[in-house]
Amino acid sequence: MTSSQKSSILLIYTGGTIGMKVDPTLQALTPFDFKQILEEVPELRKFAYRIDSWTFDPLIDSSDVEPSLWIALAELIEEKYEDYDGFVILHGTDTMAYSASALSFMIENLSKPVIFTGSQLPIGMPRTDGKENLISAVEIAAAKDAEGHALVPEVCICFDNILMRGNRTCKMNSDNFRAFRSENLPPLAEAGISIRYDSNIIRRPASWDEGPTFRKTLDTRVAILKMHPGITPQIVRDIMCSPDTRAVIIETYGAGNAPSKEWFLEIVQAAASMGKVILNVTQCIAGSVNMDIYATGKCLKDAGVVSGYDSTTESALAKLFYLLGNFRDNEEVKRMLEEDLRGEISK
Repeated sequence: MTSSQKSSILLIYTGGTIGMKVDPTLQALTPFDFKQILEEVPELRKFAYRIDSWTFDPLIDSSDVEPSLWIALAELIEEKYEDYDGFVILHGTDTMAYSASALSFMIENLSKPVIFTGSQLPIGMPRTDGKENLISAVEIAAAKDAEGHALVPEVCICFDNILMRGNRTCKMNSDNFRAFRSENLPPLAEAGISIRYDSNIIRRPASWDEGPTFRKTLDTRVAILKMHPGITPQIVRDIMCSPDTRAVIIETYGAGNAPSKEWFLEIVQAAASMGKVILNVTQCIAGSVNMDIYATGKCLKDAGVVSGYDSTTESALAKLFYLLGNFRDNEEVKRMLEEDLRGEISK
């Protein structure tokens, strides 16, 4: 398809606030039929794009999202990949960053936009943010350069006029239209009077002609241990040394620090000796893990803990699901955790 041809977009509704409107009979919020999306959001007609819709049945509340949804999304995009120029996924906000992170790892050599969006208010309400979010997401998903290539061939989140790399994004606010932040990476694009793209940080496929590879095998045997004052040895041991896990994410303080108590380091070492993958990410909203600064961080590194650098917890979890699902050798998983696979870390 040349850049002069109009784009085609597949709108995928998984569930969430954006797809709700008030039923006049029930006087309650109910999902509307996305086949009527051009009636609900007539502004989309001005683009003259071909916009088709696909609605999951049953719809999935954001808090009920499981990896099975990510696999279903990957399968749908794989099936429809040649038929559309871009994909817009409407999703509940609570777990959107997890889903966007997961798809970023599950689709290798992506050459078309996969844009997640949603809203804080239902699209049928007068002050909804849903229409603006959807319009911007569709326009970005359809945007191409002079050669007909997608301007943003990435998995992204578009919210409140900001386009963010999906695996760099966290939900930061539950009652504000600026619900998402990407503190460790600037926006890929900002929508004002025009949409301004930052071409310097947008990732592009290694080959435009090869097409993507879809990795749909996930291993979810991962636990998250959030450090906090007063944490007990029993809790740490139960999480770190559970026979049901292959990997543990430790959410540490600051630049990757944890208690220096002997019992804590002994448990970490015991988990490492069991062959578990242990990944260190910071609890801080912004910044990076550096286990070479303080003694406690160095002790974790010496015990075999891998740095998550400036990864979000959502991205770290998705990356581990992906790597564990595709590599049996935990040492290989550790090596690949250190690599920037999809723009998820800065090194």
